[in-house]
Amino acid sequence: MLVHHRMAFISTALFTVRLIQTLLPVEKASEFLPEPMSAALFLLSMDMPMSLEYPNIHDAVVAYLEQLNSENYSIYKRTAEAAYSIECTCNFLSDVGKEGEKNLLELVELADQALLSFSCHQHFPLIKEIICVCSKIWKSAQASPLLQGESQKVFLHMLSHPLPQVKVETYHCCLEIVKECLGVHNVIKPVSSLCSGIHFLLHPKVLYEICAFGIQEPKNEVNAAAKTILLYLLQGRLMMTAMTWNKFIESLCPVIPVLQGYADPEDPLGSCILLLSKASSEAGEGILPSTTRLKSMLRLLLVKKPSVRSLALKLLTFHLTSEEGADTKRPAIDARVLSTVTNLFIVKRPIELRLDDRRELVIKVETVQKVYEIFTSDDIDLVLRKSAAEQLAVIMQDIKMHAVVKKLCLIDKIIEYLNECVGQDGEVIECLVQPCLTLLRKVLCADSVMRVSLSQQPSLLTLLLRVSLIFHEDCTIVTEVGALFCLLLFDEVSRMDMWSINPSNKPSLPSVFSLPVSVCRRYHLPVSVIGHHAVSPYSIVLPLSADCLALKPVSDMLRIAWNLSWYHGSDNLLKQMNSETKIQEFLDALKLSTEDILILKITHTASGLQDCLHSIVQAAAHRNVRAAVTRMSFYLLNDKLSLKSGTGPCGVTLKSLAWHPALNRFLQVLPACTEDEKLLIDIINFLNKLMKRQRKNPSVELLNWILELLLRHNPNPLLDLLVLTESQAREETDDIRTAVRQQLQKELIALFNTLLLNITTVTDRKCLELLYVFQTQLSLKLLQCLRVTDAPHFYGLPSLERTLRGMAHLTAHPGWSSHSPLTKPFDICVKYLSGLLEVITSFYVERGGNAMSFMGKGVTKSTVLCLLHLSHEMIAQAPSSEWMPLWFLPLGSHSEEHAPTQQGLAWLIPLWVDRDPEVRFTSLGLGSALTTLEPGCVALANSCQNISGGLWGTVVSILLDHLECSAVRREAAFILQNLLVIPMPSEILKDYTWQGPCVHDEDSGLSLIGKPALQALLYHCHFYEHLIQMVRHCYQGRYGFDLIFSAFGGTSEGSDLNGLDDSFKFWRAPSRMSGQDHDPSSLSTSETMLTASEGSAEFQPLVPSATLLLEPSHDHCVVQGHHETTASRPPCDSSLSAPLSKPCIFVTPSLLSAVCGLLDNLLVIAPKDTANAFRQARLIELLCNIVDAPFLDMCMQELRTPLPASPPVEHTQAQVSFLLEYLSSLSRLLQSCLLVDPNLMMQDEVLKSLITNVIGVLTICTKDLLDGELVPVFYHTWTHLFELLATLLRKASAVSLPAITSVLAKHWEAVIDVLCRCVDLSVRCPALCAASLQFLSVLLTEEVKWRLQDKDKISLCCPQTMASLLDETQENQKSSERLNKVILQCYDGTSPKDILKRVAANALMSLLAVSRRAQKHALKADLIDSCMQQMKDINAQLNLDSLRPGKAVLKKKEDGFVKELSITMQLLRNCLYQNEECKEAALGAHLVPVLHSLWPWLLMDDSLMQIALQLLCVYTANFPNGCSSLCWSSYGQYAQAAHRGAPGNSLMLCILKLASQMPLENTAIQQMVFLFLSNLALSHDCKGIIQKSNFLQNFLSLTLPRGGNKHLSNLTVLWLKLLLNMSFGEDGQQMILRLDGCLDLLTEMSTCRHKSSPYIPLLIFHNICFSPTNKPKILANEKIITVLAACLENENQNAQRIGAAALWALTYNYQKAKTALKNSSIKRKVDEAYSTAKRTFSNSEENPLNAYYLKCLENLVQLLNSS
Repeated sequence: MLVHHRMAFISTALFTVRLIQTLLPVEKASEFLPEPMSAALFLLSMDMPMSLEYPNIHDAVVAYLEQLNSENYSIYKRTAEAAYSIECTCNFLSDVGKEGEKNLLELVELADQALLSFSCHQHFPLIKEIICVCSKIWKSAQASPLLQGESQKVFLHMLSHPLPQVKVETYHCCLEIVKECLGVHNVIKPVSSLCSGIHFLLHPKVLYEICAFGIQEPKNEVNAAAKTILLYLLQGRLMMTAMTWNKFIESLCPVIPVLQGYADPEDPLGSCILLLSKASSEAGEGILPSTTRLKSMLRLLLVKKPSVRSLALKLLTFHLTSEEGADTKRPAIDARVLSTVTNLFIVKRPIELRLDDRRELVIKVETVQKVYEIFTSDDIDLVLRKSAAEQLAVIMQDIKMHAVVKKLCLIDKIIEYLNECVGQDGEVIECLVQPCLTLLRKVLCADSVMRVSLSQQPSLLTLLLRVSLIFHEDCTIVTEVGALFCLLLFDEVSRMDMWSINPSNKPSLPSVFSLPVSVCRRYHLPVSVIGHHAVSPYSIVLPLSADCLALKPVSDMLRIAWNLSWYHGSDNLLKQMNSETKIQEFLDALKLSTEDILILKITHTASGLQDCLHSIVQAAAHRNVRAAVTRMSFYLLNDKLSLKSGTGPCGVTLKSLAWHPALNRFLQVLPACTEDEKLLIDIINFLNKLMKRQRKNPSVELLNWILELLLRHNPNPLLDLLVLTESQAREETDDIRTAVRQQLQKELIALFNTLLLNITTVTDRKCLELLYVFQTQLSLKLLQCLRVTDAPHFYGLPSLERTLRGMAHLTAHPGWSSHSPLTKPFDICVKYLSGLLEVITSFYVERGGNAMSFMGKGVTKSTVLCLLHLSHEMIAQAPSSEWMPLWFLPLGSHSEEHAPTQQGLAWLIPLWVDRDPEVRFTSLGLGSALTTLEPGCVALANSCQNISGGLWGTVVSILLDHLECSAVRREAAFILQNLLVIPMPSEILKDYTWQGPCVHDEDSGLSLIGKPALQALLYHCHFYEHLIQMVRHCYQGRYGFDLIFSAFGGTSEGSDLNGLDDSFKFWRAPSRMSGQDHDPSSLSTSETMLTASEGSAEFQPLVPSATLLLEPSHDHCVVQGHHETTASRPPCDSSLSAPLSKPCIFVTPSLLSAVCGLLDNLLVIAPKDTANAFRQARLIELLCNIVDAPFLDMCMQELRTPLPASPPVEHTQAQVSFLLEYLSSLSRLLQSCLLVDPNLMMQDEVLKSLITNVIGVLTICTKDLLDGELVPVFYHTWTHLFELLATLLRKASAVSLPAITSVLAKHWEAVIDVLCRCVDLSVRCPALCAASLQFLSVLLTEEVKWRLQDKDKISLCCPQTMASLLDETQENQKSSERLNKVILQCYDGTSPKDILKRVAANALMSLLAVSRRAQKHALKADLIDSCMQQMKDINAQLNLDSLRPGKAVLKKKEDGFVKELSITMQLLRNCLYQNEECKEAALGAHLVPVLHSLWPWLLMDDSLMQIALQLLCVYTANFPNGCSSLCWSSYGQYAQAAHRGAPGNSLMLCILKLASQMPLENTAIQQMVFLFLSNLALSHDCKGIIQKSNFLQNFLSLTLPRGGNKHLSNLTVLWLKLLLNMSFGEDGQQMILRLDGCLDLLTEMSTCRHKSSPYIPLLIFHNICFSPTNKPKILANEKIITVLAACLENENQNAQRIGAAALWALTYNYQKAKTALKNSSIKRKVDEAYSTAKRTFSNSEENPLNAYYLKCLENLVQLLNSS
């Protein structure tokens, strides 16, 4: 009975707490929860086993209890604290007993916590263990101060523990240790090995606790032990090492003020205390330091015992007489004086040490200073000085005035006066003594720092004693001195912070002088002070009082806590309880009762399930097994109720228990009786619940076991029980047996449904193979169930509905029909189609839909869903597309014998207007599936002949119906989208299968078909205006509330229908709600209904609508259809104007996703018209405004770290999925817009916002996302977003590039992270990898293009470029390296035949072109070497293939070697670009010989030749060694044979030969060859080969333009550029000058023009003029001089500069040139040019070129004017 009670209690408690959590926030608990709930929550909070098993529920209970009843909550908190302390106790005892090294700091922390619960368990061995640990810690000299400090805190807590038993045991253990270390029995042992054990006692705080509280403890055992400990320590000098004794004395000194209160010559301890004040015979030294000893002697004068005071006087007499200068000081020390002062400081009226602390100054600082001057002035009469001193004493009553006199050195002056008074002539100033002492007392009372300083001055203490002896008859002065002695002698014990267990490092504020209560009691003090430390400062407060401990819930909780902690958990405890040998080492009061053990066993899931399993194995009757299985089901329920995410304790335990064999025997045989069937029902129900619980993380072992059971051959009870045998059918007359059997079938189908749902996330190969076979077998069994009765109208509705629901679950899995060894998949599909159409005919079509009755509603819903799934399966399995007629049904009743039979899909149309939105949604989905094929479109259009508006009108009206739910409208949009896929004509064509929509205007008689009709239809329906309203009413949030509680998903058949398919629940969208068609039984149709706000604007048509009638597309005649549907839902409006009316249901993102797809297809069908409509409606802007990346990121945060108040995870996942789906659809639409008309997206604000949101979505972190289904959705969306960004850059880079770059810079780390992640997905998601690489490639390429076009503009628009982000910022180095690494890995790891290889290569090329870091990484990763090796391999393969006769190698290898070689050379080109280090590596890898070996193949392909020349151009640019390498010879196939030698076989000669023979039509290669030669012309070696080859002679054969055409050809310009580069060196100039007629030809060319390089001949002359050797040849050519002089008169400033510089260079250091140029015409031109330049370029510093030109002319003028 207790077992059932406990199980019921746990489940009820969990349910209650869960219910409260759902209905009531914690902060509202006190307002609404009744008082009895407080007591229940208190009992739950104190239930230790339950808190351990269900911690989250326990936390919730505690939170509500805190709000409801603070008193009970306080009891719980204190009990929980005690329970934690108990756990620390047991852990401490366990750890101490372990062998090996121990973590002492952890032990000390555990010990500190353990002391709080001693009253609960009273386990005395704990105390000894703690003290032993403390002793061990302080023994070691290497122990850390932290460890010593923490252990000392624990020890002090024990010495001052509130429980007397703890104190007694502590002092007893300490005494035992002291005796062990300092006892007489140790006299023969080494001292050092023993005395270190007492080091833990040798600390001021420990000694203070013992002296101040231990000795005064009322309990005799404590005070006796404390005195004995002190006695041992004081007498143990001989047993201690010198270090230990010194440590003891050092620790004792601060405590002596307390200890001396116990001085007594008649007591052993008191005598030892008195010995501390005595000096030894040797040189007056004693145990204590001299100052400390003097203070102790003076302190004895205040002890209450007269005998002690007399002894103190004797000791002080010796001190005074032996003082230096004692003869010159008063008073003379004799017996008469001493006999009168025994009670010197025993005063009747103690002084009250109290000062004022006023907020404001009453007396001015200047006044105080004047009074002080009077007091200290030697010129003023003593009476006035005394009066000033008295006034100062009054002023010093205010603490704020102390700072003033301290600055004036008041204390030093007072000590000076007291010393004068003690002197022989001191009578003179005796009148000042009393006010001086008062002043000194008041200052010291408020200044603890000064007290410390003065108390260490023996001279001051002796001085005050002499003053008191001189004035021993003056009670006032003696009292003042006594007060000063109290301040100075008891200063150590007056400071409370010194004895605090946790002293703060901050300086404490001045506090009132106070003394420990023990000091006040033991001394006769001449002052009245406040007492402190009446109780030990180290005492702890126990969490639980005796009254609380007496409460049963408290004692029960602590008892269970002790046992759980003692045995270290429930498992060990239960094992111990079950074992025969029970060893108990603690009090009987802590022993668990039988009831406690049973409660623990039941509450602990693992032991409870083990007990259930044992009961099943040992059961002798059905009842026992059913009870055990029911208990197991309860454990599953408790897992669910406890809000555990993932697998709870029940699931974990079941995975580890061998429970399959125990249930196997009940599942392998057919039930023989009703009891067997009932037992089987319970077991199947349990398995169903278990699989539901494991839905997110199914157990493969469990699924394999169930599938193997289901696939057994004979018998196969679980599948066979679905279909009744003949004998079972005859037994149906027994109502009880019938009910049991129906329940069994219900449970079986539910089990199969759950199994099918669970299997979707499994990847185990064996499990999937078993599943596929099971699916097909189940499909055949369900088909038998469907046809088991004679006529459809005799079907048992519940049974039929169950069967159809099972079919819906089964058919939701693709390929369910394809694993039968006997029946073809398509045949199974046809049988299913026949049966389902028979059901839909019987229960819907023939009965006029569901207008007459609710009967068969669930049947209809499930049947339509099965048909939807079946359509997809048939599309996949059908051998051809001719299966569409199988879906046709005759319309009309069977009773109407003469009614015409109409074939087609007309049976589907009434379902579109069913009152249940789920039926409407699913049936439209079926229409959407069928219209993916052209025969489906034609058949559906033909079936809508008699419907007003036809198919197009019907679907458009559904889409634009603002009262319809979004899911239904979404499917209508899909149908329209499919209809637009088939090409439609623009006019009527005969024999054309698909005509599209047909419209007829009755007023004008005009008929339209195809595209014109579509445009007319859209215009007439105000299609785009409705879309605007849809977008404006888009609702991205979640449901307002959820009517279905997620954790208690209904198990009834009606509610379970909502879980038919995981994806299906996501379509629970808003539905229209009205009084006549609201279905209260369908929760899914109303749970998300949202109405528009009252202020939403109503749509008004922009233009008057003409009356248009849509015609069926198959009929070209003007025939108006009539509405024949019999549904109760109002028919669609045939006018199709459908103005927006209130209330308006919000539109979901899913509907807009479908709309985006529809608009995309419209854009393809009619680009211009659709683009204009977009522009007029500003539709793109509205659609883009919906995108909200921060909102999506917030949803992801909820998924990663769900909060208790967060909505169900499934809802958030669905929301994120829908938003991502919308983003994907919008991305595709925007790409189409960019292709059709980029201006549609050129609004600046829209574009910036869109780019920000797109990159925001791309950078959303999905690493911690646990939902495996959502990750592929993100990948799919990211793919489209990358494609959109790439398209945007291609089509509108000028506008989009700055925006994209700036947003990327803001999120650079996240962008690099997502790019690296996408590239890494080359195997799992190649489309995303390709899209991300393509985006990166396009981005880098477009940026380089724009930079080349306008460098200044890009620096203004984009302060941060991709190149700077990749290279310049140091913080981005690691991220850039990651990106380089993953792209290179993707390129290397992809097969050459894979299209991704080319994409990765393009991205890598772009990256290498702009990023130096990328080049560096490529060099480090041996990319250059690998490319070289690849080129060698290609060459070898080409050579090998060429040996085979009759093969055109390059043509055959067009898609292979040519592309591979092209990519390799391009990669090398970009890797070498402006990077000398990489060029050196290429030189070392013999690039030139490898290209030389490939030269014959390059000559055969112009594209390869062009790339090779580009590579050589980049390689030789600014790289002399590379240029020289082209002059080397290379022999054989491989480049290793290359060496410097005769140029007979060099690549250089091949290039020259190519340049000489190049046909004029191949301008690209011609240009590359000459550019390459221009690079080589800068190399000395290359110029030598050019000269020897007579290549330059070809320049002389160039033809100049004749007649009016003065423009040079492109070839001529290329030659000029080559000669210009040669002219930079003197050897090159010589080569030019050696060409006969070259100068004249250049002169003629200088008169011609070329738009790109008009002044190259002038530059060649300019360069030659700088050579002293060649100046005579220039001077000898008058044409050149004339041309150069004419430049000065040229309108172009560049020509002017070139001419001036050339003439200056020619005349410099060349007298003949000066003379020749002095002729009047040239000199005149120079002078005119100079004067013009001085006027024009007055401020030439702004432009360095103008300054240079002016300088040239100035120097030229000077040279020509010089003699």
